[in-house]
Order: sequence, then structure tokens, then C-alpha cells
Amino acid sequence: MKTIFIIVLLFGHFSVLAHETRPAIADVTFNKNATVDLRIQTNIEAMVAGINAKFKNTNDAPEAEYYKQLRGLSATDLEQKFLNFEPSFRVDIHLLLAGQKPIWTFKKVVIPPKGDIRISRISEIFYQAELTPGMTSATWQYDTKYGDAVVRFITEGSDNKTSHWLTNGKTSPEFILTKAVIPRQRWVVAWDYVVLGYEHIVPKGIDHILFVLGLFLLSLKLRPLFWQVTAFTLAHSITLGLTIYGVIQLSSLIVEPLIALSIAYVGIENMLTRELKPWRVLVVFLFGLLHGMGFAGVLLELGLPESEFLTALITFNVGVEFGQISVILVALILVGWLSKKPEIYRKFVVLPGSLVISITGLFWTWQRIFG
Repeated sequence: MKTIFIIVLLFGHFSVLAHETRPAIADVTFNKNATVDLRIQTNIEAMVAGINAKFKNTNDAPEAEYYKQLRGLSATDLEQKFLNFEPSFRVDIHLLLAGQKPIWTFKKVVIPPKGDIRISRISEIFYQAELTPGMTSATWQYDTKYGDAVVRFITEGSDNKTSHWLTNGKTSPEFILTKAVIPRQRWVVAWDYVVLGYEHIVPKGIDHILFVLGLFLLSLKLRPLFWQVTAFTLAHSITLGLTIYGVIQLSSLIVEPLIALSIAYVGIENMLTRELKPWRVLVVFLFGLLHGMGFAGVLLELGLPESEFLTALITFNVGVEFGQISVILVALILVGWLSKKPEIYRKFVVLPGSLVISITGLFWTWQRIFG
């Protein structure tokens, strides 16, 4: 019965006689980007005039004459009156999030054009605030001087919503926020995305593993390996960031075959040369740009928390680097002892390993183009 009564109120809210006071309607929407939106539908003429909610008929209030003048104003003139009044109204917004009062930012007020002044003009006031970790529940209370209110708690993209009719300044029952909208602490986000970045290399990123191994196989000397890995890391960090921020965009139908081709290239080159050529670092850098776009595609699929966007982006990249370092360390442990026997190393490690890498890269290239 209570729900039916609220629905009747909502449908009848826009045809109220101007001298009758009616409850405000407050929509509190919790968003996945760690913000909360507040929309209040109310008669702002009565609010600005200062008519206390105890007067059920505005004609009985001492401010009745001023109220009538406000009803006759254009939307533009009334908006200016409200903007002067708004700071004091903002102070009276009592939405508590786990006992904390958020810092509201006034967004706008939407006032209908002046029509029949015998009918209440219902305007909409919009605010927004940021959620912080620990804000897991919400309560609403409307200041008694503004009268009764209906509050509707809404969760973006969810059926998690409820409505409450509040009279005489009562506080609403507690509304529990879902995990989808509760912001996580920065260190939690950082750790999660380090793990995601690492897992994208080990064990899920077999194509990136083969590319890194291709860089490793040509020479066990740390200096050449350092320059190749540095060029690769710098390159993929650049395109990862630029792609995530929407500065550049290239279809995965192009990026993925080229990544596979880069794997084949390093394998083939390893078989054709015995030492690192100066231009190889540049080639590795160019291929790193492609791999960065591949990382970005995965990261876009996983999603980035808007409240900690940069943290997630950086730590994902850190996780990727840890994964690449792990691959190199394991390879060093397995075959590093052959560094003092270069001919044996090349015959039994470089050539067969590079052959497998190049064949696999060529197969993936064909598969990603024609598969």
C-alpha cells in the first residue's frame, strides 16, 4: 500500500495547485564511477520565499505575497533568484554516507517556463559528490523547514533501488550500497592491477612470452638484452597510455596479426645473425608500440575504475614488467649456465628455440588474418 501511495504521489506531483505544499522528490543515484548524483524535484518558489513547511496552504504564510511574485517570474529570472539562495540550501542537504556528509557540487537547476501561475511549477535541482572508500551505506533526511519528501535510492545498472516517504524530518532507513559502486582504496586498486598485468604475461600472454624469449635468445649478455627490453618497455608503455586515453586507436584486426608477425620476425632474425645489430633496438621499439596496443585492448576489456584511473593504468604496466622480468629470469636459470659455451648454446638453444618461435609466430599471423 505504501508503494502504491508513493506511485500515486509521483504521477500527481506535476499538477499541484500553486497554493498547496507537496513533498519534494529526491533521487539519489550511486554510480559506478564512484560518484553520487542527487536530483531534487520541488517548488523552488516556495523554497526561495522561505515559506515554512508547516503552512499547508501558502496563502497562510507571511511570505505569501513574495511567493506570488516569484511564481510570476520567467525561468531565467527565477533561476537567478535560486542561485543566490542555493548555497544555504546546499548546507541543508542531509545525505549521510556511512555517517559522513559528502561535499556536494551544484551542477544545475532546470526551471520550466512560466505557465499557468495557478499550478505549481516543479523545478529540478542537480548536485553531485564523490564517493570515498568506506562509504558503504546511505541515509537521507530532508530538513523540516522544506517539508516532507520522497527519497528514491538508485544504483546504476542494478535493480538495487528503494523508495521511502519521509515526514516531519524523519531519517530514511539505511540503504546498503553494492560493491559495484563502492570505491576501493588506492592500494587495493594498485595491487589488483599489478596482478592483472602480471597474469596477462604469466601465464596468459603466451604471445608476449615468446616475443620476450626471442629478445633473450640472441645474446646472454646483459647489456644487449637491457637495451632491447628497455626499448620494448618504453614503446609499449607509450601506446598503452595513448590508446587507453583515446589519443590513438587501431583495430585489433590489424594489431593482433602484426604482433604475431613481430614474434616471427625476432625468431627468424635470431637464426640469421649471431649478434645484436644497432637497428634491432629500433625494430624492437616499433614492435613494442604494437604490443602496447595489444595490452590496451585487454585493459579496456577489463575496465578501469574511473576514481583511480591513473593508478590502475600505471600499476597494470608495472605488473606487465614484472611478468616480463620473470620470463627472463626463468630463462636465465634454465640456460644461462651455457653462456660460457657459445657454440653449444647457439646450436642447442638459440636455433631450435628461435625456429619454434618463428613457426609459431607465422602460424598465428596466418590464423589471425584468415582464421
